[in-house]
Amino acid sequence: MENIIRYFESIPSVHRALILSGGIALFWIIESAYPFFKFQYNKWQHAGINLFFTLTTIVINFALAFILLQTADFVTTNKFGILNWLPKLNLVMYTIIGLLLLDFFGAYLAHFVEHKVKFLWRFHLIHHTDTYIDTTSGNRHHPGESVIRFVFTTLGVLIVGCPMWMVFLYQTLSVVATQFTHANICLPKKLDKYLSFFMVSPDMHKIHHHYQLPYTDSNYGNIFSIWDRIFGTFLYLDREKIIYGVDTHMNPEENNRLKNLLQIPFQKPRSAQNL
Repeated sequence: MENIIRYFESIPSVHRALILSGGIALFWIIESAYPFFKFQYNKWQHAGINLFFTLTTIVINFALAFILLQTADFVTTNKFGILNWLPKLNLVMYTIIGLLLLDFFGAYLAHFVEHKVKFLWRFHLIHHTDTYIDTTSGNRHHPGESVIRFVFTTLGVLIVGCPMWMVFLYQTLSVVATQFTHANICLPKKLDKYLSFFMVSPDMHKIHHHYQLPYTDSNYGNIFSIWDRIFGTFLYLDREKIIYGVDTHMNPEENNRLKNLLQIPFQKPRSAQNL
């Protein structure tokens, strides 16, 4: 465990880039060889849009990284936050609790709020407009949403009291988990079901991308599935019934054109339909 901490305390930026690009490449190869849905689409054109949003997310996070570093330094120096207020724990338990709490405040809560606050939904909507969910879809976030997510992550670090090595570890796990759950692959149903009791599985997250309510407003988890089960936001839908997208933007001219995707948060909002 000490070796893991030492590594993430000073993980080189090139290693983080390799994990991001390597994960996309790996799942791209797997989903191309064994796709779950046989999409009739231009995979490279679709990837180009999503990789553009990946790049904008990287740029925004890099530009704001000093805020995250200062926050982690503050909580460590001043012994602030939940982890610093708990009785002394062994390192493994300390790490598990920290990752769980960071996943709640920085990911689950952020995701839930984006769905419930109309102004924030306008930015998150871009992620849901994708009708061809594959491994590149995981980072399809409008630049405005990238800023929103960064704010929640920073608040998570402050509330939880995470050291920077834990933040880097969480972000690394999050990148791989996101690529895995969005990849156009499927696990055996029983395996996926058992996996979903502990972490977000491919089927569990793909239900969240079903085009109609109430499924769109469910399964908000990022890495761990515990929060959806605790707060009653877990829903099940047979994988064969899933239709990707969001019912307000099913036109390819709207959901598969970069210019329009960038403009969606500033367009007149539309009302989704319940099943």
